[in-house]
Amino acid sequence: MTADLLHLAAMARDFEGSVTWVTGGGSGIGRALALELARRGADVAVSGRRADRLAAVVSEIEGLGRRGLALPCDVTNEDDVWAAAAAVARTLGKLDVAVANAGFGVVGSIETLTAAEWRRQLDVNVVGVALTAKHALPHLRATEGRLGLVGSVAAFVPLASNGAYVASKSAVRAIGQTLAIEVAKTGVSVTTIHPGFVESEIAQVDNAGAFHAERRDPRPQKLLWRTDDAARVMADALHARKREYVFTAHGKVGAFIGQHLPGLAIFAQARSRKPGKKDGATRE
Repeated sequence: MTADLLHLAAMARDFEGSVTWVTGGGSGIGRALALELARRGADVAVSGRRADRLAAVVSEIEGLGRRGLALPCDVTNEDDVWAAAAAVARTLGKLDVAVANAGFGVVGSIETLTAAEWRRQLDVNVVGVALTAKHALPHLRATEGRLGLVGSVAAFVPLASNGAYVASKSAVRAIGQTLAIEVAKTGVSVTTIHPGFVESEIAQVDNAGAFHAERRDPRPQKLLWRTDDAARVMADALHARKREYVFTAHGKVGAFIGQHLPGLAIFAQARSRKPGKKDGATRE
């Protein structure tokens, strides 16, 4: 067998018998990851705000021969998050893998964003991630499981007119690093995953969190990874218990520049902007 085939054979059922929970599992990366985990042998709970989307994903999971569970949940509501984590463990018997994936992006320059927009961005992307970790961890300790946090390459690279989103994903990175220290020696691993451009609905969600199917995605289409491809490398990173994982080629380049040549990233964007420009967006 070739090396690629050996790899595929090894990972084919590497989550066999696991119980997993993916927040924001009704669409995009969350849906793709839920299905990838099911293909690899896991029972999968998905949570989110759109019950119809969750039900459709559960049907797909069950079509793969695994148990699925739909849990309506708003990650900004602590009671919802606690109830969802408890329901996974109670209904499916345990919790081996939890992935805090729910999130969205607020667009606008710092001087134009309202306090309400800032609070919603941070409530969903930061508080929601922290609450998911908080209420998943008691169950994950019992199984020496895996916690995944979905960040973004934006955590490494400043993006004009995306300051709130960049701030939220930088916070997710900090949460992941802190959790890795706090759960050391418990048997639980924390993997913070930073995608580059991946097919998703993020550009079709407005600053209030409402979905608009007619909106055009302004991100460079040739750089977008398919969600299925993203889900495969994310599942690999979770299984390997990596501490941080950046993916897509352009994402790795961006993260490197942001970490080691931050002045270059700022200089390049500043030169390309028109005087007085306040808006525009290119979210990872």
